[in-house]
Amino acid sequence: MKPCISQATTMNASLEADFKAYGRGGWTRVELWMTKVEEYLRDHTPADLLKLLEENGLTAAAAAGQGGLLLSRGAERGVHWDLFRRRLALLQELRVPVLVVAVDFNRTLTDDDYPLAAASLAEAGELAGKHGVKLALEFQKGAAFCASLDTTLALISQCRSPHVGVCLDLFHYYTGPSKFEDLAYLNLENLAWVQICDLGGTPRELAGDADRILPGEGDFLIAPILDHLGAIGYDGPVSLEVLNPSLWASPVDRVADFGHQATTRVLGRWNDEAGPDAAADAGRGGR
Repeated sequence: MKPCISQATTMNASLEADFKAYGRGGWTRVELWMTKVEEYLRDHTPADLLKLLEENGLTAAAAAGQGGLLLSRGAERGVHWDLFRRRLALLQELRVPVLVVAVDFNRTLTDDDYPLAAASLAEAGELAGKHGVKLALEFQKGAAFCASLDTTLALISQCRSPHVGVCLDLFHYYTGPSKFEDLAYLNLENLAWVQICDLGGTPRELAGDADRILPGEGDFLIAPILDHLGAIGYDGPVSLEVLNPSLWASPVDRVADFGHQATTRVLGRWNDEAGPDAAADAGRGGR
């Protein structure tokens, strides 16, 4: 598996500062935050962004920040889908293969909402596929539906699109109603993206995004999940996503450095970018 960092982990820094710090910190892959990208492109071109990535030894492995696709109707739907289409065209130009999409089941649902969500997801997947993008649907612990891994995978299966998979965010997995046995439903076709973090000293029922901490510093049992992903043959990116205001207030170089150390340490033997010494250490039990 390949270490990756989400720009949401350094939310307060500029895109330029992010990329420079990530490169110095040892990262080779980045999960773009679409709002940052769009702010940067107000005064720059996509070619400028690609050059900045290259100069810092980075590949844009995914992008995140899209919502409003599943249940929106009427004029609201038009706004969300117009933005979605523009973003897909941009991601195609930037050669970004994955877009993380948040579920928008944030209200009391009606019987009509379920078939609408499946149809909308299928339509979104078809459109994404035409741009060479796979959608990673992110379940969220507080959602009225798709709060868990299993129901999200069921919705993905119902939409029957090869261009839609799940985003396995360990925060929502551990603090929501998901179960370890839900991992058995994952395979290389329906697992589109993985995000990693940790949680310590906070009851799971009360935990919010701001309580996320660096992986390996809290209570999550991350190793068994990585072992399961490795067993099914997943060798894609594992993205550090820590939406913690304390990290946002810290120097971006320090966050990039500490984040890289934490992520590579947790990945252990599954870290495809580790040297032979690190792999040997992991094989002796040093995760």
